[in-house]
Amino acid sequence: MDRIDRLPEGTVPPGADVTALVTGGNSGIGFEVARQLTDRGISVWISARDLARGHRAARELGPVAGVVELDVTDPASVSAAVEQIGDLDILVNNAGVNPGGDDITGTDLEQLRVAYETNVFGLITVTQSALPALHRSAHPRIVNISSGTGSLTWNSSPNPQFDWAQVAGGGLAYRSSKTAVNAVTLLTAQALGDGVKVNALAPGRRRTNLVAGATGGGDPAEAAAGAVRLALLPDDGPTGALWSWDGTRVPW
Repeated sequence: MDRIDRLPEGTVPPGADVTALVTGGNSGIGFEVARQLTDRGISVWISARDLARGHRAARELGPVAGVVELDVTDPASVSAAVEQIGDLDILVNNAGVNPGGDDITGTDLEQLRVAYETNVFGLITVTQSALPALHRSAHPRIVNISSGTGSLTWNSSPNPQFDWAQVAGGGLAYRSSKTAVNAVTLLTAQALGDGVKVNALAPGRRRTNLVAGATGGGDPAEAAAGAVRLALLPDDGPTGALWSWDGTRVPW
């Protein structure tokens, strides 16, 4: 399968003025993505619905981090945040929710609405709002945090990749919303062409607040490293694909 090789040194030249926005960056994988980007000298804006939590996270990240109030489900909030940020080179659509629920027999429509409002419509809203700034960048990158549980190939495999009992009780709402994220990623990449690298990341099960009651899970920093590789792809890097945290290409 295709792999993303470790990026060469100098992908972010010393003194380069690179700005990133990480939605939902005050905790979990988003915070680790922001931390690893700031470690590379990139100016990072983390978005948070709760400014107090966002400011605490930004202080931990250091002077190159800023915080912006942003609710991905509120278009006015998104527009105001993007206007405040100004120039933008990297967009990491990390904000997401898992409203719980079971399979088709035990999921109500409200759970589906909640999942799609944030995970799909919110991602599209932020991306559309950020595109003018990204088009001004010399090396624009979009990374959508998705999930391997949204892979139709993996879901339909006779040897499934997941213990579904560990994945949100069946999770029709969450899993199908991530399938939609994968489709949006592919179609966005096709629409924008090779000049804007657009990829999705399957971070694996991590120790975050996303799945209440889930057991185990790996270090969020490990998954974040995969997102950072995608955020810093060279100009001849791939676009329009779903990648595992370890650099392996995941089938749709």
